[in-house]
Amino acid sequence: MGQILGIIGGGQLGMMLTEAAKKMSEHISDVIVLDPTPNCSAVQVGAKQITADFKDERAILELASKVDILTYEIESGNSEVLKSAESKTTINPSPETLRIIQDKFLQKTFLAKNNIPVTDFVEIKSLNDLKEKINQFGYPALLKARRDAYDGRGNYKIRSPDELETAHNTFAGKSMMLEKFVDFKMEVSVIAARNTKGQIATYPVVENIHENNILKITIAPARVSEDIAKQAEKIAHKTMDVLHGAGVFGIEMFVTRNDHVIINEIAPRVHNSGHHTLQSSKTSQFEQHLRAILGLDLGNTKLVHPTIMYNILGTDEFSGKYKISDHKIENLYLKMYGKEESKPQRKLGHFNLVDESDTLGVDGLLKSLNSIKNQIKLIKA
Repeated sequence: MGQILGIIGGGQLGMMLTEAAKKMSEHISDVIVLDPTPNCSAVQVGAKQITADFKDERAILELASKVDILTYEIESGNSEVLKSAESKTTINPSPETLRIIQDKFLQKTFLAKNNIPVTDFVEIKSLNDLKEKINQFGYPALLKARRDAYDGRGNYKIRSPDELETAHNTFAGKSMMLEKFVDFKMEVSVIAARNTKGQIATYPVVENIHENNILKITIAPARVSEDIAKQAEKIAHKTMDVLHGAGVFGIEMFVTRNDHVIINEIAPRVHNSGHHTLQSSKTSQFEQHLRAILGLDLGNTKLVHPTIMYNILGTDEFSGKYKISDHKIENLYLKMYGKEESKPQRKLGHFNLVDESDTLGVDGLLKSLNSIKNQIKLIKA
């Protein structure tokens, strides 16, 4: 008899975790998600749901009491409540790991203490504190909300002294940090996993292209030198070594102008830049996460075929009900997330374009993408 899996969050990541769980029925008998949206994405593929906010103490404890193992697809859950729930169920990644990672200042402090490369950073406690400390870094510099920020929404790039007050007011009432701006030439990431036995596995480094601070394209493998790929893999492996708990982590990095690799941020969960693994790899990141938290041997992370992942985002042209245009394209795998309404920049789905013949390579896939992406459109319903 398999275990009952609980997931805090039932969006697209919870959906794909649920789908992976359904294929592992000998290990997982049922899935229950906690999500504030009725009939969330995960429910549409077979999960049961507790409808409540991610931070709702009563709901978290209820979920913990109903499952054998608990994980999350969003890092904004209440880590303190999760810590108290450890007496009810097994939780991975550990609540302590979540507490460190969901506060960007604690995350950077933890990494720096463990000699893992990050940009320079300081805590900001007031506007006067910001005006004084920004002189350490110069302009531009990044002011960040320490918690509950993703897809660039918690960042403010300060370009001149005239913007200091506006930047500070943007995060009024929130704890903040300031980072030295990194003039990077590429954003890359490594999907890494650690199981409950301490086994670590990493997927090949991928290249990420963002638009409006939201991931638009992931290229697997990244167009980087062997030296940069080895740097990224080494950093990811060391990060997994020092973090506690099990699961898949998305480790986002910058490649600097002088070809050094530094960590930008870590997500303690399956990650958008790992969606390519659904078709590119022997083991998807979703299966890998479940294998990790269940204490199973980790799966093969070899890249079988070069693949490009393309996010389908809500258009600025309309909000509301939508449908996707008809298409027939070889080697394209479309995944929609079952969200009823389109909103500008909302993640509604993605597709993987796969070089199944292994003849196109990344450059050939990118050429194909330019024509294909215009064929798959959101249409107002």
